[in-house]
Amino acid sequence: MKAVGLYDPGFEKDSCGVGFVANISGQRNHDVLQKGIQAVVNLTHRGAIAGDAKTGDGAGILTQIPQKLFAREAVKLAGERAGRFKIGDLAVGMFFLPGQKETADRCRKIVQEEVAKEKLTWLGWRPVPVDPSVLGNQARASQPEIVQALVVRPESIPVEEYERLLYLVRNSIEQKILQSGIEGFYIPSFSNHTVVYKGLFVASQLKKFFLDLSDPLYETAIAVFHQRYSTNTMPNWFMAQPFRYLGHNGEINTLMGNRNWMRAREPELHSEAWGERIERLKPIVQSGGSDSASLDNVMETLVMSGRDLLHCAMMLVPEPWENMPHMNPVHKAFYQYHACLMEPWDGPAALAFSDGRIVAACLDRNGLRPARYLVTKEGLVVMASEAGVLELEEGTIIEKGKLGPGRVIAVDTTKGKIYRDQEIKDFYAARKPYDEWIRRQMHTLSFHMTETTANGKPLDSKTLKEKQTAFGYTQEEISMILKPMAADGKEPVGSM
Repeated sequence: MKAVGLYDPGFEKDSCGVGFVANISGQRNHDVLQKGIQAVVNLTHRGAIAGDAKTGDGAGILTQIPQKLFAREAVKLAGERAGRFKIGDLAVGMFFLPGQKETADRCRKIVQEEVAKEKLTWLGWRPVPVDPSVLGNQARASQPEIVQALVVRPESIPVEEYERLLYLVRNSIEQKILQSGIEGFYIPSFSNHTVVYKGLFVASQLKKFFLDLSDPLYETAIAVFHQRYSTNTMPNWFMAQPFRYLGHNGEINTLMGNRNWMRAREPELHSEAWGERIERLKPIVQSGGSDSASLDNVMETLVMSGRDLLHCAMMLVPEPWENMPHMNPVHKAFYQYHACLMEPWDGPAALAFSDGRIVAACLDRNGLRPARYLVTKEGLVVMASEAGVLELEEGTIIEKGKLGPGRVIAVDTTKGKIYRDQEIKDFYAARKPYDEWIRRQMHTLSFHMTETTANGKPLDSKTLKEKQTAFGYTQEEISMILKPMAADGKEPVGSM
């Protein structure tokens, strides 16, 4: 959304409803999906509604690809050519296409061309079954054409390379669309592990609109859900959440610096995983996105470049490690090392995120957003912005808790395990000798500030004010930002 007149999209802020439902064992079933939908419906009050009393401001759900459902759909599209595929071989791209037929056809052509360039097996386009009658007038008027592209990994492409190729294909498609000047195109997800169903409605309309969500063959062990639009955007179909990896409650108040630093480091990026192909990933942060979308862009790039999902989350959303005298030194070394690579994306923020195998939640170091969780005897984990999003028998609940500042909880459905904060931090901090690297490579300079000019002469009050004016310093900046930094070594968080 562009700034128009006195309107600035950067002022759009509010509290969302976010969370996940997961089966620790990794057993996929329709019940996990239904519980995820019910949970987000019970967070409907965290969203908003338009003047037509029916158009919501965004809701959605991210799940594992329902294998049985898409095996059936693949046969419908490609017959025997679809063959039999293993979990992870079939990729599903969810596409929002422009309403004009000619423009939508151009988009389809670009998508198929980019898929063919990477020699992936194309099965076809699947119109997503929807019921627009449940939408409000404003949502229906702006509804894109919603289709899915089904793609299969050929045997010539290694499994570990497949996910990266899909990411490259999506980036290439988006760049081609941008160069063509086409508007109204968006890719909610394109993955061999996850799929995102989202749109411009309230949560209670989610299941009624997307008919797939009522199909008994839609089975998943993970459901990440979200209610409400993204910060610093006006509600629209594209910026509804979850994004490709995460759903976010709060605001990223360091956003401008985060985006600028990511752009500044792009010329120096290199990776063994990408080689020369790394140029195709740029820009990492897509223009026009919200704070949540920008964070999602960076998380996805880091994961696709070889880091674990939880490792990336700890890099992007670290604990308040700088002034924690009692913090485990090994943990502190981990954060200090990564602070040289990535600045914190500070909230207040609560995140639920998944790569289709691990699902997790964390709070930023301010800890000003709620994140409650519970675990049942049956191995169900529920995390949400509020307690009580699902009606569960109290006798089946074996653990309840909440996340604190910088804390993480995760479920690994491939290993059938739930990991708490301490275990996660211990594992990742011990993987590399970060403390040794810090001692050997990092040198702290002593700092002494003197009020002198370049030629060593004392700086009088008149000259100081002249220089402050010349370089654009304001009284507020001096008192709220520079003074706390100089006197106490505090971070420049005057806006907080």
